[in-house]
Amino acid sequence: MVYGDDARLRQILGNLMTNAITHTPSGATVTLRLRRERGDLAVVEVADTGPGLSPEQAERVFERFYRADVARTRRTDGATGAGLGLAIVAALVAAHRGSVEVVETPGGGATFRVRLPLSSAVDDPLRRA
Repeated sequence: MVYGDDARLRQILGNLMTNAITHTPSGATVTLRLRRERGDLAVVEVADTGPGLSPEQAERVFERFYRADVARTRRTDGATGAGLGLAIVAALVAAHRGSVEVVETPGGGATFRVRLPLSSAVDDPLRRA
């Protein structure tokens, strides 16, 4: 179990999934995976088979107000995001003592990987009582 703010943890997952779905072409795949790493970390991965990110985009994708190429979006209404979703993800993950990264998916696309400490790895004040 991950110890943290339920609403903010859901927001992390929601932002990552929304971002992947928005920037993945119709017919491509978005995959959500959860696994345990080294016994004390929960790892959540959101991977897509879309166009992926250039190295420059990958380096900047967690910056506030940064938007990668608007042509990557599937939105047909012309609306685009404000470039805050992934910056919010990074801030919320850091607040939960975790880390987030983006890596190239083999065969194309991108994988956003979040690592969060499991409750046994966190100093839980309720357990000391």
